[in-house]
Amino acid sequence: MKYPLFFLAALVVSSTVAHAQIISLTQVPATVKAAFEARFPTVKTATWEKDTQQIKQAYDYETHNDFWARDAFQAQDVYEADFQLNGQQMSVVITPSGLVQETEIVLNDKQLPSAVRATLTRNFKAYQVQEIATVTNADGRTLYEAELAQAGKKQEVLFTADGQQMLP
Repeated sequence: MKYPLFFLAALVVSSTVAHAQIISLTQVPATVKAAFEARFPTVKTATWEKDTQQIKQAYDYETHNDFWARDAFQAQDVYEADFQLNGQQMSVVITPSGLVQETEIVLNDKQLPSAVRATLTRNFKAYQVQEIATVTNADGRTLYEAELAQAGKKQEVLFTADGQQMLP
């Protein structure tokens, strides 16, 4: 007897970016430039990087009462612009098709929600906070990102506004 094949696909974008390369404005695709100019029309100067972002696609399916899982990774180029706007340091990540994946705004400690500050203090005592930023994703959700360092190793940790740590 054949069982129906169940297919569930989930897309998880890794926050780890590999091999960032500084590029000139002439190397930025026209669709990326157009998306940047539409979102930030008053910004005239930006530093551009081309990154390779790993996208993980996980496929889980069931067949003959056996469960199988297969992970597939796909590399995608993205372009990141670092710039200043209204006195704030910002960055934006844009895909070659012109989709704005995320926007970051660097914060100082006083701008961090108290619940996030409390979680950092409680759970990451041994770490040095290098940078704090708001991260607004393509879906409009805002998270708080802390770049942490300990014994020469760096990591990024994401939090919701109520101080809950997001798992990678």
